[in-house]
Amino acid sequence: MTDQGKINREGAKPASLFERADSVFGLGPVRTAPKLPPVPPVPEALRRAPAPQPAAPAPQPVMAAPVAPVAAAPVSAPAPAPAPAPEAPRAVAFSGPFAAVDRDHLRDGGLLVPEDPVTGLLEEFRIVKRELLADARAGDSALARRILVCSPHPGEGKTYCATNLAIALAAERDLEVLLVDADVVKPSVTERFGIEAEQGLMDALADPAIAPESLVIRTDIDGLFVLPAGTASSRDAEYLASARTGAVLDRLTQGAPNRILIFDTPPALAASPAAELAAHVGQALLVVRADETARAALEDAQQLLSACADIKLLLNATRYSPTGRRFGTYGAKGK
Repeated sequence: MTDQGKINREGAKPASLFERADSVFGLGPVRTAPKLPPVPPVPEALRRAPAPQPAAPAPQPVMAAPVAPVAAAPVSAPAPAPAPAPEAPRAVAFSGPFAAVDRDHLRDGGLLVPEDPVTGLLEEFRIVKRELLADARAGDSALARRILVCSPHPGEGKTYCATNLAIALAAERDLEVLLVDADVVKPSVTERFGIEAEQGLMDALADPAIAPESLVIRTDIDGLFVLPAGTASSRDAEYLASARTGAVLDRLTQGAPNRILIFDTPPALAASPAAELAAHVGQALLVVRADETARAALEDAQQLLSACADIKLLLNATRYSPTGRRFGTYGAKGK
């Protein structure tokens, strides 16, 4: 048993690690350091402010790495604005001289008089004009509103029918009717109205400097206008066959959906103007005289007018009706 074990059994205090080291190595007794008195506190006035912390260095600018240029995407040009819709052409106003129609002259020629009472003749032409107007409105074009009145031979009543038809059509509300005398060989439209004129259709065709609307006569019959035949020459057929004819007629009808043109032409089998004008109209009214016009003449005239797609037949000077129909007596006094 070691000395350490004896000390423990005798109740003595065990030696510390330093005491045992001193006994072995001869270091001498280990003394405990005396305790120092407590340090008095530093007066408030003598206290130093805390040393300032060194300022953080200013950040150095960082050079950005060079960026390769990026090609700009091609910018497409803005879509062009839609072009405004073209304005519809305005109707050409008739600016020719004014003339008063002689009503007594109309009565003497057996023609319709706008102010007179309704007659059987007026009712007959009302039926004719209704069919022509229906087709003109259905066609809805300037061509459909141009109507040629012709006959196979002279003396079958084509000018008589053309004049009465124009007067009957002018009675329609909001409708303008231009009666064109295209019978250059024997013009008679102005004579039937009892008016006088010098220049007309042929002058406008021969001279492009002449505005055709300036030659149109304005009558005192509401809605009725007249374009005389004009000055005749040896080249009338060539003038009618030229492109100038289409330009003149287009000018008279452009922008005027309420305007009807009636052409009184020479007989188809007697002169060429009817065949030339047939290409410029949408309807043709072929007047034949009852019991006089031969079938062969009718077929020949129809062939000459074949440039017009719509040819109608008007039977003139009939003396009886197979159905017994008679106009003009309804409402008459004493009947």
